[in-house]
Amino acid sequence: MDGELRERLAGMIAKATDGAVDPAEVMAGRSRLSDLGVTSLACLRLIDAVEAEFGVQLEPTTLDGLDELVDYVRLHG
Repeated sequence: MDGELRERLAGMIAKATDGAVDPAEVMAGRSRLSDLGVTSLACLRLIDAVEAEFGVQLEPTTLDGLDELVDYVRLHG
């Protein structure tokens, strides 16, 4: 489940950045999303998409990295 969730969220991150960030790049490391080039606008898009898809309320601080986002969605979704 976590592997599928990681892939889904990595794809959502790529979509929120209009493809500027590759899903494989997100999944490859433990980098902060901002270090990968995820902008504040992309974070807002991602928050909207994750809230709509999984029914969780997110704060921008939840978007530190993919692992933190996966854990949050798994626990609260």
